[in-house]
Amino acid sequence: MTALHRKLFRDLWRLKGQALAIAVVIASGVMTLILSVTTVEALSRSQQRFYASHHFAELFADVKRAPLGRLERVQAIEGVNLVEPTVRAPVRLTVDGFDDPVRGLLISLPDGRQPMLNRLQLLRGSLPEAGRDDQAVVSDAFADAHGLDPGDRLEAIIDGRLTRLTISGIALSPEHLYQAAPTDLMPDYRRYAILWMNQRALANAYGMEGAFNRIALTLQAGADRDDVIDALDLELARYGGTGAQTRHDQQSHRFIEEELAQQRAQATILPTIFLVVSAFLLNVLMGRIIQTQREQIAVLKAFGYGDGELARHFAQLAGLIVLLGWALGVGLGAWAATGLAGLYAEYFRFPEMTFRVPAWALALSLLVVVLSALAGTWRAVWRAVGRPPAEAMRPPAPQRFRRSWLERSIPAPLLGVEGRIILRHLARHPAKAGLSVAGIALSCGLLMMGAYQLSAVDRMLDLQYRLVLRMDVELTFNEATPLRAVGELHHQPGVLAVEAWRRVPATLIHGHREYRTSLLGMDERPRLRQLLDAGQRPQSLPREGLVMTRHLAEILGARVGDTLEVAIMEGHRQRVALPLAAVVDEPIGVGAYLQRDALNALMREGPAISGAWLLVDPERTHDLNAALRDMPRVAAIGLLADAESGIRDYMDETLMVFALVFVALAASIAFGVVYNNARIAFAERARELATLQVLGYHRAEVARILLGEIALITLLAIPLGWAIGIGFSVLLSQAFSSDLIRIPLVLTPRAFGIAAAGVLAASLVVALLVIRRLGRLDMIRVLKAVE
Repeated sequence: MTALHRKLFRDLWRLKGQALAIAVVIASGVMTLILSVTTVEALSRSQQRFYASHHFAELFADVKRAPLGRLERVQAIEGVNLVEPTVRAPVRLTVDGFDDPVRGLLISLPDGRQPMLNRLQLLRGSLPEAGRDDQAVVSDAFADAHGLDPGDRLEAIIDGRLTRLTISGIALSPEHLYQAAPTDLMPDYRRYAILWMNQRALANAYGMEGAFNRIALTLQAGADRDDVIDALDLELARYGGTGAQTRHDQQSHRFIEEELAQQRAQATILPTIFLVVSAFLLNVLMGRIIQTQREQIAVLKAFGYGDGELARHFAQLAGLIVLLGWALGVGLGAWAATGLAGLYAEYFRFPEMTFRVPAWALALSLLVVVLSALAGTWRAVWRAVGRPPAEAMRPPAPQRFRRSWLERSIPAPLLGVEGRIILRHLARHPAKAGLSVAGIALSCGLLMMGAYQLSAVDRMLDLQYRLVLRMDVELTFNEATPLRAVGELHHQPGVLAVEAWRRVPATLIHGHREYRTSLLGMDERPRLRQLLDAGQRPQSLPREGLVMTRHLAEILGARVGDTLEVAIMEGHRQRVALPLAAVVDEPIGVGAYLQRDALNALMREGPAISGAWLLVDPERTHDLNAALRDMPRVAAIGLLADAESGIRDYMDETLMVFALVFVALAASIAFGVVYNNARIAFAERARELATLQVLGYHRAEVARILLGEIALITLLAIPLGWAIGIGFSVLLSQAFSSDLIRIPLVLTPRAFGIAAAGVLAASLVVALLVIRRLGRLDMIRVLKAVE
């Protein structure tokens, strides 16, 4: 072992506290990178494997009713490979021992066999036997939620008729990996089910003999997807086709893709922020460590060590710190990914999903931290080793003492001797003071970004479920129903208020941009389903024109006053031009709204409705559920309290957990920054502090000088940290914005308080450590220095 190697390990041991603090910062960035990359890799790999093995379709099209004989024409479309017709029917279920309403979706299977597309993976039991009309396969999530097994029985209401079904098997499907009801954002496995029956049995029960109402297909290699969609829409238009959909419009696939997009954004933004902070800390640490070792560097150069050897020595010191942080981050990231596997298995029902850290992610994370270390150390190292030995062996030139404008502006009795020492020291070293303030401010900004996530998620859910969605129950009818159904609902037990709505699938077109969604027709002044402007004030629907969510308007590039082309995908399938009258702000989902009468007029129909929202007396909920169960036209009953509970549980288990972890990491970074700053300041001022004690200052007075400097720098850093935190929060809000969820930019006093409290707490802990070190100061050794 060479002399430089021995010096390297001695320096590393002497700086173990500071090195560990920086390693924690680096580990935070590596952990977030490894966790996000591993999650994306696991989800993508599981998704692609299951899609391929079970032949997940590429295009889907819904129709009102089309004859099976039309399949030959569809198969003849250029570019079409496989075609699978199905019957899909909404269903209401009764489960023994469970009183809440259960809704579901019935999907047909070829009698007694697997379909060519969207094949099932049986976990238990078997497919329905050919010729049996009383057997069904149920989704595994629903079966697990109710403890169902093959042989158990369910009561189902299909098209208003009661049917008793026997469970023949439990299965998974690539079409329903994320099993949420069509109007829900989160899965509710106790109240929503997917079931599969024989084609003939379901067609007979739903009035679809010799017909289908949904078709799935795959494309040949090299086929033009848009041409196939146009031809398919043209072929199915006369049968009530609502337009072909790609996988992007398929609900389950879309949720998975949104989750992957969020994880990719997280893998880009958060590690970048952490590693920029770590590069900054390394630059400050190495620069000031080298400054304290200028005499040692001069002696080594005098003994013949070259600039390259010394540069490698300090690079190795930084490299060991970086490698320690990288190894710690990889270990923490792999551990967190293992814990995350169980959470994602609950929401995404893959047959198997293994979380393992890919080799390329290890290489990428190592490359990133090495580059950040080089960015943070090379300038300080080359400046130090470039000095001639004679210059480096001379002590630094004495600083000029003068009264700064700040010192002159404060009365001497208020400032005191200790205050003057603190201000003069900071004024003599403005660059060091500025870097210290910037480092603490960055850690404060990270803390504020984590606190922002905690506040913003709560605010988003409160906004959606307290101000936007004010109903208790959402009813969906089998088909468009006359408005007089509202009067019938008014007389049901416990109903306090009723608002009807009409929903029609449509494609909104503005210039070259288009978006497939639905038009929601409501009362002019909706009360149970409000529309809010940017100030959270309820808005009325205009007599003419569309109102849409701001996010959707941004996707289409439309502004208020612009004219949009609306392609209605139901009924007469006409295209109309409608002005954009206003935009509203909603944190969850996207939508386009207009008055229900205007939508009825566009559809060339009477006062028809698709469903209703109910405000209910909570004491009579059970009686209402019983009454609704006997109404044949009701296809689905959605309870808003359960939907809110489901999404809050999901947020608590995903975003809130990430936010708490982020706050913990940011707090450790804050401690690391403050600790490094204090330790370096102590090392640089050890001679000065010892001199003051020799001149008669008490240890407490000397401690107040050093701690006063730390406190002043911390207080100066907090406002700057708040500003940085606001910028980080804006960046995070924009990165995580999607069609499904948009976390609002809510900067509450709580977020500012958490950021400040975290930095102040870190400073307090560091102050105690500094006082302890000051008590062990060897004044004789420190005062032996070159004059």
